[in-house]
Amino acid sequence: MNPTQQLHNLGQSLWLDNITRGLLDSGTLAKYIRELAITGLTSNPTIFDLAIRNGGFYDEAIQQKARAGNDGEALFFELALEDLSRAAQLFLPIHRATDGADGWVSLEVSPLLADDAASTVKSALRLHQQAACANLFIKIPATPAGVAAIEESIFAGVPVNVTLLFSCEHYLAAAEAYLRGIERRVAAGLDPRVHSVASVFVSRWDVAIKDKVPASLQNRFGLAIAQRTYKAYLDLLASARWQKLKAAGATPQRLLWASTGVKDPAVRDTLYLEALAAPDTINTIPEKTLLAFAEHGLVGGVMPVDGGDAERLLAEFEAAGIDPAKLAGQLQREGAQAFEKSWHELMSCIQSKQASLTTSA
Repeated sequence: MNPTQQLHNLGQSLWLDNITRGLLDSGTLAKYIRELAITGLTSNPTIFDLAIRNGGFYDEAIQQKARAGNDGEALFFELALEDLSRAAQLFLPIHRATDGADGWVSLEVSPLLADDAASTVKSALRLHQQAACANLFIKIPATPAGVAAIEESIFAGVPVNVTLLFSCEHYLAAAEAYLRGIERRVAAGLDPRVHSVASVFVSRWDVAIKDKVPASLQNRFGLAIAQRTYKAYLDLLASARWQKLKAAGATPQRLLWASTGVKDPAVRDTLYLEALAAPDTINTIPEKTLLAFAEHGLVGGVMPVDGGDAERLLAEFEAAGIDPAKLAGQLQREGAQAFEKSWHELMSCIQSKQASLTTSA
């Protein structure tokens, strides 16, 4: 049994943090599902930009959609939904077998809406309806405006992947938005079963403080934050508030580990997957990291339910001059800016492709 299957058997869902038309056409994604226990996937603007820019898989579709009068965001979302709908079909048996807990794919709203709650809600609902896909999450960043949009989207019945969470406090704000949305549905007599995941980014913490702490603390910050967040997640699921919603038929917002590819070549390339093993959570994995883990990953114990040594470690980071709350806000802002930059690059790539394909036609 390979290490990915061992993690799956432990109770953790493994999702691929990648989607390209090449992965679909070649049968590689189907192979990962069959052989590496992949049960879902995530996407973002950078992933699509690289896929469209570095190959010809999308050229014919871009030509056809451009002839039909589509361009810019509208053209991109049609391309993305074609890929994600195909992937969603591959995961549909898993989705049905797990009663909707697993087998999801994700599509992000435009990052340009990160500070506009009303427009985010409208976009999320429109994309959800356009996809008409039972197992497609709409990704919404947990910026201040995004948190408001998450509650409204959940209330509207849109499955949401909350992204750009960098701390326990960020996670709890996202969880609160989810709970409020579900509570409002219960009060309105609506079905409380609206699925959601909360995506906590891990490795970016360690990149941000790499040159600011002693060697003994390097590559440990993200995992300490994750341990603290995992305890909060379990505490919430044990709370009377959640138990009341569960009794009404609601499903839990699952905790998802994101940004789990190692950035430091001096440590094991499977560090985060090994340390973040935890039942009833999800780990979305870059393809390179997935293949490395399948080859030589180690599955040992699971994350401690009491937070382990997280608080002691975080106290050491604070003593070294690191302010977790301040850095979490900085990382979220930088993440939103990076996605916005990727979005502009993606739109430029599509425009350039359209122009070159029109010229060569």
